[in-house]
Amino acid sequence: MSLTLSLSTGKSEIDFVSNLKVSVASAVYKLPIKVVEVDSNNVVLKKDSSSLNLVEPNSIVKYFYALSIKSNSIIETLDILVFEETALYSSLVSDNLNSETLESLANLFSFSLKHECPVQIIIFSSLYPFFKKNLIQNQKILAWFNEFANVPIISKVLSNFNTEVEKPQNTGRVNIKDDFLKRKQEAEILPKDGERNILITSALPYVNNVPHLGNVIGSVLSADTYARYVKSRNYNVLFIGGTDEYGTATETRALKENITPQQLCDKYHTIHRKIYDWFDIDFDFFGRTTTNQQTVIAQDIFNKLYKNSYLEEQTNEQLYCPVHNKFLADRYVEGTCPHCAYEKARGDQCDKCGKLLNPEELIDPKCQMDNATPELRSTDHIFLQLDKLQGDVEKWIHTQSEKGKWSKNAKTIANSWLKEGLRAFAITRDLVWGTPVPLKGYENKVLYVWFDATIGYVSITANYTENWEKWWKNPKNVQLYQFMGKDNVSFHTIIFPASQIGTSDPWTMLYHLSCTEYLQYEGGKFSKSEGVGVFGNNAQDLGLSPSVWRYYLLSVRPESADSQFSWSDFVARNNNELLANLGNFVNRLIKFINKNYNGVIPDSDYKNINKYQETLKEFNDLLINYNNEMENVHLKKGLEAAMAISSRGNLFLQDNKLDNSLYKNEKSKCDAVVSFGVNIIAIVSAIISPFIPETSESIFKQLNVPSLRIPDEFQTIILPGHCIAKAQYLFKRIDEKKIGEWRKKYNGKQQ
Repeated sequence: MSLTLSLSTGKSEIDFVSNLKVSVASAVYKLPIKVVEVDSNNVVLKKDSSSLNLVEPNSIVKYFYALSIKSNSIIETLDILVFEETALYSSLVSDNLNSETLESLANLFSFSLKHECPVQIIIFSSLYPFFKKNLIQNQKILAWFNEFANVPIISKVLSNFNTEVEKPQNTGRVNIKDDFLKRKQEAEILPKDGERNILITSALPYVNNVPHLGNVIGSVLSADTYARYVKSRNYNVLFIGGTDEYGTATETRALKENITPQQLCDKYHTIHRKIYDWFDIDFDFFGRTTTNQQTVIAQDIFNKLYKNSYLEEQTNEQLYCPVHNKFLADRYVEGTCPHCAYEKARGDQCDKCGKLLNPEELIDPKCQMDNATPELRSTDHIFLQLDKLQGDVEKWIHTQSEKGKWSKNAKTIANSWLKEGLRAFAITRDLVWGTPVPLKGYENKVLYVWFDATIGYVSITANYTENWEKWWKNPKNVQLYQFMGKDNVSFHTIIFPASQIGTSDPWTMLYHLSCTEYLQYEGGKFSKSEGVGVFGNNAQDLGLSPSVWRYYLLSVRPESADSQFSWSDFVARNNNELLANLGNFVNRLIKFINKNYNGVIPDSDYKNINKYQETLKEFNDLLINYNNEMENVHLKKGLEAAMAISSRGNLFLQDNKLDNSLYKNEKSKCDAVVSFGVNIIAIVSAIISPFIPETSESIFKQLNVPSLRIPDEFQTIILPGHCIAKAQYLFKRIDEKKIGEWRKKYNGKQQ
């Protein structure tokens, strides 16, 4: 006996099912069949020297079965086959398998039949396209289907089955695990019982100038990165920022620009807001210190300190300008630092050595208004008695700096103050622009800006919500994370905590402090007056994505020592890391899925991946390391860990040789590589979101998924049947010629 089987050359799902039925049957029944290719949309079985000519696949399957049991009779049609030829056929035509059809099938079907039975082969083949689309939701049928598919002879047919089904239609369907979605922020964010509640602040920048890149990375970008991370972990988070608007610096700048201090604050508050918006700094609320809430809360703290005997009046000698006849507040005076001999030290602090100063300590002081030499005269001021609070402050610092894992430089600065011994600290100034001192006889004085400014975090929160005390007077349920440059550490670890302790109120106090050193520019310092360096308003002029700037600044974040902004390094990191690593990984796989799968994620078995368990462990180890670094606010190492996962994703595609040959010759393996790979991209898009949110959002859109949370370990988030969108380039190569052009434009010094 000689049988010749012609498979259908059609590309529809009906053609695919027909071919699968007869191919599985011929393998199961081990018949000597010659398979030929004929250009036809039908399967045809012919018997040499016979008039037998079968063109209906179910009949061919039943005929094969009859031959295998050596019977001359064709088995009778069962009710289940009638159902298959009507209901399941209609489902294939309409590409819609509803739950009622599955339920009816489950009631009719005998799951105890052996795989040699033609009914099993016919039903399995008809269900196969729906299985590939993850549309079989009946658990009883699904369990049988998986068991049948894993029968060795069936599995072999499936892996070697070369007749391609028509590529599935990309309907835009979303099929993901909902428990991996990032939680949406509520209209009013308040602490929640039973959750981890995190309050995050970035140092309030002086409103009197435009921030440069060092200012951006030193506080707002670092704070934003951590805030985005903990929000992507679905913690309950409030991120507060704003501008510090009172003080000498504002008065002097307003005089130079010939406008009022309020006009100056309004102008630069808007400038700051626009710059941070462009850098994708996602404050939950961005406020300012020139508000009524600031006055009310700062004066309340002052009054409680006064009541608790932590404030005292002192008559001291203060510099007075004989030319314009005014006492000079600290920032109106400049001279040589008595500690490090820096010639441009301000009257409140030396920018070089970081020491806090009183103006009269300066060597050869000069009035900033008219360059006159000031003279000492007696005046009264209010002092915060830090010496009386040292014991409590010292105990708090030693406990909290370890518990909250402060950055090393922050602990060093705070402990150096304690070692020297805390002294009474003047908290009033002879100025007009500031919070009025609520004490008789001090009507013409204001609170010192660095006593007042740290209270700004509280007042800005109060302007966000009338329930501000739920954040700021809730130490058992709220953790306060603060981000700043090293020159601000003393005010946040000594002055502000001492003020909180001195009121005896149940304040939420600093839990973790993340402090940066200085970012230098091409071997020198940023200088607006000398036109040296890139400032916030310049960055957007280069036509690059905010993600490129954020990535570079975070990659050189000066966490333990000063670091350098370098144009050559900036371009190299864009081209060699963002483009060649992350961009290549995402673009390569998304393009491949669109080309070969019409953008529809296939069903697969990860066991078809080479060394799958080892690969999975590698990704989990990398993800655990990433989360450890980020939880401990090691942002630079966290970024490196995120990019290491992307690099491993690239290597995964290379190791498994993802290409058209794999798709054509090892389809089952290709399906698994694609499914696993797209889930790596999903996790990568989540873990990079704290650093480069614009890029992350682009990947989410290409994956056709909403924002995802950051998981503890690798999970299959994107399921079979999910439809992705078209690939879009994430980054573009920067011509190295731009290095010299930009260096010249921003007057950087050659290294």
